[in-house]
Formats: sequence, structure tokens, C-alpha cells
Amino acid sequence: MNFFIAAFFLSVLFSSTAAYDPLDPNGNITIKWDIMSWTPDGYVAVVTMNNFQMFRHVMSPGWTLGWTWAKKEVIWTMVGAQTTEQGDCSKFKGNIPHCCKKTPTVVDLLPGVPYNQQFSNCCKGGVLAAWGQDPTASVSAFQVSVGQAGTTNKTVKLPKNFTLLGPGPGYTCGPAKIVPSTNFLTPDRRRKTQALSNDMECDMYILSVSGAETPELLRLLLVLLQRNNHFLPFLCLPESKLLSVVGVNTPRKDNTPLLQCTHHMCPVRVHWHVKVNYKDYWRAKVAITNFNYRLNYTQWTLVVQHPNLNNVTQVFSFDYKPLVPYGSINDTGMFYGMKFYNDLLMEAGQFGNVQSEVLLQKDKDTFTFKEGWAFPRKVYFNGEECMLPPPESYPFLPNSAPQSRAFLTTFIICVAFFFLAMM
Repeated sequence: MNFFIAAFFLSVLFSSTAAYDPLDPNGNITIKWDIMSWTPDGYVAVVTMNNFQMFRHVMSPGWTLGWTWAKKEVIWTMVGAQTTEQGDCSKFKGNIPHCCKKTPTVVDLLPGVPYNQQFSNCCKGGVLAAWGQDPTASVSAFQVSVGQAGTTNKTVKLPKNFTLLGPGPGYTCGPAKIVPSTNFLTPDRRRKTQALSNDMECDMYILSVSGAETPELLRLLLVLLQRNNHFLPFLCLPESKLLSVVGVNTPRKDNTPLLQCTHHMCPVRVHWHVKVNYKDYWRAKVAITNFNYRLNYTQWTLVVQHPNLNNVTQVFSFDYKPLVPYGSINDTGMFYGMKFYNDLLMEAGQFGNVQSEVLLQKDKDTFTFKEGWAFPRKVYFNGEECMLPPPESYPFLPNSAPQSRAFLTTFIICVAFFFLAMM
């Protein structure tokens, strides 16, 4: 079949300027809009999303992509995704479009849909893994057939006002611009066809509050934050009463969280425990506990900033990857679950926790346990910076105890922990 293959490439870079994150300075999400072939009244395009963020991923219920048509375009068919509303298609008789809205909203399909509705890298429920954690799972794509759009490069107008929403940050996008052409393999995989390309940049916005300066009332309000920065109520019951609730682990249509009551009123706790102090090494235990009875955390990530992460010797039951955002300072690392083992943090209850231990070698020049040096400086859970309340006091050595024995005794007996509130 001979047809003219043209493609527009919309590269939507979701980077942070107002909410710039120095731990992931080059993180972005890129959207490609490639016109692959022409139809009698429009074209067929492949839309691809790539999450190039190192430790931020789009978790369930997944991404929502929207845009505004430049003219009176309609969507005839979609493969690998669907719109949330059809819109007013009353003027069409016989063959009814999939969507007639001026501003369509698209969501991913769930896993397990029939084969004829699938497209490559589709049907993940909108979940995008962080590129630093799993590059193969950080891409999502679907195919769309657009009508009433024009049939040449000169008559087609590109969509505008792209928006990308998820359970965490939101994104606002600027206008498209021309970028270098992209190449595609033909079905026989023997030659490439070039495409015309356009580029669009977007800024990420994140609500961020320092835990050390947050009043208790505001801290309580922060745990009510849900997707799109809206406040929703949650239910809080003592653990003894939770056991008598029918369907405690059943998701609700209104997505109302059901949290186990704790004094910190947070849905997640990260526990950093200095466990053993050896002569040349020291060992810390890291545990993450989920207090939400209606939410699993898929492909979770934990980013820790600590000066001794430059000498990580072994991580026992998490995967670990160092992050070097400043080029030379190796004090930041990402912990994440091993695939098919502990990459899913289950809802609250018996299995609602994951834990590991990390062995670090002592640096003779800078190593010290004084004034909380053993504890992280910053912690991110699933890309959200956690609040770190300062402890009232740090462990110290008694003056009368022998120096070597005091070190060993202090760090075996003392369970040093702090609570981190995920925002």
C-alpha cells in the first residue's frame, strides 16, 4: 500500500521550574504525537508518553491526558486508550465517532482487555514507572484516528493546550514548536521513514511544605491532600475496630481513604533504624509501613539523601541506584522494590510493609555519629518530599562508659526512628 507517511512530533516536556527539584534536575515527561498515515478526512496518529523522571512515577489510578482541538476535529476510533466522554455526536448518522468533544480527555485501558483493543505499550491502567527504576515500564502509547482534520501538512492543525494529570503533580503546557524530525521503522523493519516534528514544553507544579515548620493543624490537613490538590475527607478508626469493619480492604467508588489511626496521622511511615555499629561498617534498617487500608503503592520509590551513601557496600532486599544530581556529590540514592518480590507495597494490615537493611562502609575522614549524622537529610517517598520532624535529642555516649563498648551498646539498644509524613 502506497501512501504518503508524514508525522508531526509533539514533544511535551514536563519539567519543574516553579517546583524545581535539585535531586532530579533533568526529569521530564515527553509526549510524542506522530501522524503515521492519511485517511479520507484526516489522519492516524500514535501518541506516546515517556516518563524520564528518575524517581517520580505515575501511580494508580493513572495518567489523564487532555487537549483542545484547533478546528472541528473528531476522534473516529482509538486503540489502546479511550476518552472519558463521547460528547455531542448527534449530527453524525450511521458511523458514529468515538468522541466529538472539543476538549477530549483520554485515559489508559486496564490490563487484560481484548487483543483487538490493545496497542504496544498500552493497557497498564495509566501507571508509568520512573525511568530510573524501570525504563521498559516508563512508556505508554495509544493510536487515534482523527477526522475532519485536513489531509496534508498544510491543512492539518496541531492540538493545543495539552494537560497531563495524575494522582500526584499536575502539569501545564506551553505552545508547540518545531523540533528535529524523528525516524520510524517500517513494518518490514528494513528502512526508516522520517517525520516532521513539533515540540511543546510544560511546567510541573507541586505543593510543598517544610515539616519542621508545619503546625500540627496544617500537618493534619496535608494528609487530606488527594489527586489534583483537592481536599477530601478520610476515615480513621483504631486498629481494634478496623477488624470488625465489613469490607475493610475493599476500594470505594469515592476513593475515600481508610487510615489506621496513629499519633502522626500520616498514610505512610518511613522508619530508619541504626541497627549495628561495626569497626569499619555500620548497618541501618529501612522499613516502610502503609497505614491506608484501601490503597496499594505500585512500583514505589524511596529517595534518601545521606552523606555516607557514597560508600554503600550492600543493600539486602531492595534494589538500589545512586543518584548524582550535582555531578560529583554522591550523597543521594534511590531504593525501590525488587520486581515480583516487594515492588508492591500492600494496603495496611499484615502485609502492608516492606523492609530492608543497608550496609555502609565508614569514611575515616568524615564519619561520625554525632548530632544525628546517621539520619537522612532528605527523604522522598514516590517523588513527594516527606516531612522530617527533628528529634528532641540525639543518642549520645555516657561519659563513664568505655568508648568502644559505649558505641556498640548505644546502637544495639537504641532504636532511633523518626516519622515521615508523605504529602
